[in-house]
Amino acid sequence: MRAVAFLAAAVFAAGADLQVDHITIAARDLDSARRIYAAAGIATEFGGNHANGQTRMALASFADGSYLELIAPQPGADVSPHYWGKFMLADAGPCAWAIRSAGIAADTARLKPSGVAIETQRNGRKRPDGVELKWETADLGPGSPGSFFPFLIHDETPRERRVFPQGKPTAPEISGVRFVVIAVANLTEAIAKYRAAFQLPEPRMEHNRAWFAGTPVILASGFTARLTRFGESPAAFILASDHPWTGRREMWFGHAVHWLDLPGAPVGITR
Repeated sequence: MRAVAFLAAAVFAAGADLQVDHITIAARDLDSARRIYAAAGIATEFGGNHANGQTRMALASFADGSYLELIAPQPGADVSPHYWGKFMLADAGPCAWAIRSAGIAADTARLKPSGVAIETQRNGRKRPDGVELKWETADLGPGSPGSFFPFLIHDETPRERRVFPQGKPTAPEISGVRFVVIAVANLTEAIAKYRAAFQLPEPRMEHNRAWFAGTPVILASGFTARLTRFGESPAAFILASDHPWTGRREMWFGHAVHWLDLPGAPVGITR
């Protein structure tokens, strides 16, 4: 049962708590996606089936405790009703992102309403080794979870069991998630919504992009085809690594980004 609450903007003082928990990449077939990402230099570990009976996942965890989640249908499952179903069925790539919460109840009950609606729920999965994982999430605003706004996640079982199945990062060559690029219909309106929700200062502007310095958030217009198909949602993820990477190179806010050869929306690497 979902309960509606509100998130007070003060909980995210100047964006300081916009710490990425994980990013989600949707695929039609998990085994195929794992092979593709491994060939691109990002090996993943099977994480198990979700308790919803619809999806399963694999993950590449990073040194800073964040991770990349590949999500796909369980064999034989109909994911068309799932909130990320359209992303999975289209092999759309980036579809959602989550930030860490110190406590969902505290974030919703102890602070005054700010006008951003939240829906909370509990979920979990069982790792292939039988370890049970449980967590609570809170979806912010309209759209699918983690689309325009990130969703919050707080572990009820030890977080390291979810992030580090083998007790260490599965992708040590990647230090974390540098940027989450969100496709928006109206850049000015999107900036205003983020500033109001997270008490952020004016962003840095570059072409059709806005970056809130000190956070991973980049809002970007111009993704017309993706917006038409999927609505406002992540259009790209940019990871951080000190290792050399190859691929098409672009500059984003002073960072040299190398885009990996992957299906769906792009995933890049920068320092």
